[in-house]
Parts: sequence; structure tokens; C-alpha cells
Amino acid sequence: MVRIQVRLTLLFVVIVTLVLAISGSYTQYSLGKDLESGSQRLREGVLTRLQTSLPSALWDLDKSKVDSIVAAEMLPPELVAIRVYDSSVGLFSGKARDAAGRIVSIASELVVAGAPVEANLVFRDSVAVSASSKPVTVGKVVVNFSRAQIDAALVAEVRRKVIEVLLLDSILVAALALSLRIVFDPLKQLRDGLVDLATRGSDDVEELPDNRRDELGDVIRGFNAVQRKLKSIIERIREAEDAARRSEQQTARAMDELRRAQESLLQSERLASLGSLVAGVAHEINTPVGIALTSASVLKEATDEVLAAVGGGNVKKSDILRYLETAGESARLIMNNAYRAAHLIHSFKQIAADQVSEARRHFELREYIGEVVSSLQPSLKKTRIGIAIDCPDDITLDSYPGALAQVLTDLTLNCVEHAFDADTEGLIAIGVRRDGSWIEMQVSDNGKGIPADMLDKVFDPFVTTRRGQGGTGLGLNIVFNLIVKQFGGTISVSSTPGHGARFTLRIPRQTPAPDDAAGAEPAAAAALP
Repeated sequence: MVRIQVRLTLLFVVIVTLVLAISGSYTQYSLGKDLESGSQRLREGVLTRLQTSLPSALWDLDKSKVDSIVAAEMLPPELVAIRVYDSSVGLFSGKARDAAGRIVSIASELVVAGAPVEANLVFRDSVAVSASSKPVTVGKVVVNFSRAQIDAALVAEVRRKVIEVLLLDSILVAALALSLRIVFDPLKQLRDGLVDLATRGSDDVEELPDNRRDELGDVIRGFNAVQRKLKSIIERIREAEDAARRSEQQTARAMDELRRAQESLLQSERLASLGSLVAGVAHEINTPVGIALTSASVLKEATDEVLAAVGGGNVKKSDILRYLETAGESARLIMNNAYRAAHLIHSFKQIAADQVSEARRHFELREYIGEVVSSLQPSLKKTRIGIAIDCPDDITLDSYPGALAQVLTDLTLNCVEHAFDADTEGLIAIGVRRDGSWIEMQVSDNGKGIPADMLDKVFDPFVTTRRGQGGTGLGLNIVFNLIVKQFGGTISVSSTPGHGARFTLRIPRQTPAPDDAAGAEPAAAAALP
């Protein structure tokens, strides 16, 4: 990754180099142009002077004078050679520059470097006044000029510009390196501070020194302010997390307490139901047991009278017949009421045992519903409410009969308490139908119905219309929890005010294991016939 400082330095160097290169190119072009112009003026001046001074000397064949003129013109280093030719003699005089730069005479024709420039030498006699006199070409002059000085000057200029560019670039790099440190050193501190803040946490990062009095100092002070703000936010977040953690723990404890309270209320409701059942059993059994006891007492008195008569020796046939009649009637009453008491005890014993225990077993649904209804007869005797059962005889469940007895008891007593007024005649119908591996049970009544504003809350805990009259609001909530959690089924209610209410239960014929009790309907087993 190329740092910004390096990129800025390269950018400035490139810009300065381009500017200097363009400026140098223009200077080189101007210099070349000036040198070419000077060379051209030199050529013209040399040729002009030679054409002026040489014709008379050549006309007089004054070789020394020609050599002097040629030697004087050879002083500029741009001249390589000057050769003077006589029109009749040929090479009359010449000077050339050797390899060492010395001026030497030319005795014969030789190859001379440089571009040759040739001009005729014309003599005009200024003394003659004859009108017939004309200019006479007495010879020619050939001058060789060299471009080495121009090329050397251009090369020197290029070298000077290159050195200038390199020197300026070096000065610029050094200046930028020193000046950009003023900007990038604080930025580096900010970067390191941000990295530490992101990796180490705000508590371990110290604030940056903010003693600068420029724009970067303002940035650093802003960073320190942000860091302090961030520390404050993190501290508040930590306090909120601690508070949330404590609240979660308190909520968990409250949930545990609520669960224990719910279990305690459920157990209390079951025990209350069991107590009501025991009271009903005692009341129901009291009548047949009392009749049996009275019959046994009558039989004993008759037996004592017969024994006394037999002991006195005055037994009559009428006494024997009256005793036999009394004994037969007493035995019949004793047998009937003892059988009735035994039947009630058997039914109540089974229902009570199921409600107390959580045992799972197979049972016939129709027969068990009948036993539950029988156990409710003591409560129903005080009312004008009847119970009708419509259930096939061949439905067998593998489930929890005690929980089912609790459900049926709570639903029936809920109808008795809420659906009908005192001394009002009514009917509670319990209907069952098979639905594959499930059963659908409906408990309905023809009573007052449930108000519309209460229909969605009947299964909520502590919801009751008999507050202060003995209602706890837990009966239907217990029914909901047993159906959903223990049986893995569903329960719903529908009602129209004035036309009764209907509770619809769907439970599997084989209750799933506790871990699967809340599963969907297709998960129910179908092993039962």
C-alpha cells in the first residue's frame, strides 16, 4: 500500500519535472533558433567581408595580403577552412583548422569538414573612369563552416536543464518530506489512536496530546472528545448490560417462583377437586350404608325376639313366619345397599386414585367418562342439570386417565357454575368421535353462553366472572395446560350469548412422550386399534 505522503511527493515531482521539461524544451528551441540566426549572420558577414577585401588583393596577386585577410577571418571557431581560388591559377591561398584547433595553411586540395559556402570574387576598378570598364570575376572563395559549436551549446544547455531539474526535484522532495511531516505526523498519531481504540478498547487508550494550535490540533481535540464520549457510552452500555443481566436473573427467579406457584395452585386445585369428591363420596355412601345398618338392626331385634321365644318354649308358627319375612326383607335391603355402596366406592376409588397419581395406562374411554360423571353426581344432585354421553364403546386410550378426569371435571363444573342460574334446568352433552389416531371430544351446554369480550381470555389464568364468589380463574387454564402440554393436543371454544358454549378438544389416542407432547397432530402414534 503506497502511503499518501509518497503519492503526494511523486505527484509534485512529476508536475515540477513536466513544467521544467516544457520550459527547457522551449528554452532549447529558442537557443537553437538564436544560434542558427547568429551562425547565419556570421556566414553572411564573413562572405561579405571576403567579397569586399579579397578581389583587389587577388587582382594584384598579393598572396601575403590574401593570407592576412583569410587568417583574420579564421579567428571565429565556427570557421573550419577558407580557400581562395584564382580564376587562372586555381588554389591561390587557404587556411584550415587542424584537429588541435590550430590554423594552418592549405597547400593543396583536401577534404575539409563542415558545410562549404562558395562566393565569386568580383573586382571593380575604382580608378578607371572609362565608361566601357566592367566588373571582372577574378576568382572565388570557398568557406567551410562548422556546427560543432552550435551542437555543443545545445548539449550544454540540455545538460544544464537536466541538472536543474534534478536539483529542483531533490530540493522539492526534501522540502515536501519536511513540510508534509507537519501534517502526517499528527495523522499518524490519529491513526494509531483509532487502531488502539478499535483493538484494545477505550479504557486502555490514552488521549492524544492536543497542544497544537492549528487545524490539526482542532482535529486531535475533536478525536479526544469523541473518545471521551465513546468511553461514556461504553460505560453506560456496560451498566445497561449489568442491569439487564440482573433483570434477567430476577426474571428467571420470578419465573421459577411463578412456575412453583402455578404447580402449587394446580396441586391445590386438584386437592380441592379431590376434597369435593371425597365429600360427595361420603354423602353418597352415607344413604346405602345407613339403610343397611337400619336393616341389620331390625334383623337383629327380630332375631333376639325369636331366640327369646325359643328359650321360653312358646314359639308360634306366626312368630317364625313374621321373622322369616323380616329377615328376607332386611337381607334384601342389606344386599342392595351394600352392592350400591360397593359400586360407588369402586368408581370413586378409581377416579380418586387417577386424580392423585400421574400414572399412564390403557382404559376404555366410554366407561371412564361414565365413572367420572358418576363421581360428579353428588354435585349435580343439587341442580336440575343433566349430563348426556355420546361416545362409541370401542375407543381405547393409552394416556393419563387422572389428567383426563381433571379436564372433564373442570369443564363440567365450569358449565354448572357459569352456564346456568340456580334452579335452571339444563343439559351438558359430552360427545366423542374417532378421527384416525386422534379423538375429538366436545363438551357443550345449552346455557347462557360466554360474553364476546371474555371469549379470547377464558384460558388465561385468574380470569373469572365469579371473583369474590369462590371463583379462582384457574380451572380452564389448568384444562388448557393439561390438553396442550400433557396430552399434546389442542382445545378451542366457541359460544353465542344465549345459546350455550362448546369446548372442542383434540387429543391423540396414544399420548406422545413428554418431550414430544407439544408436537403437531401428524406426530401422534396410531398403534391403538
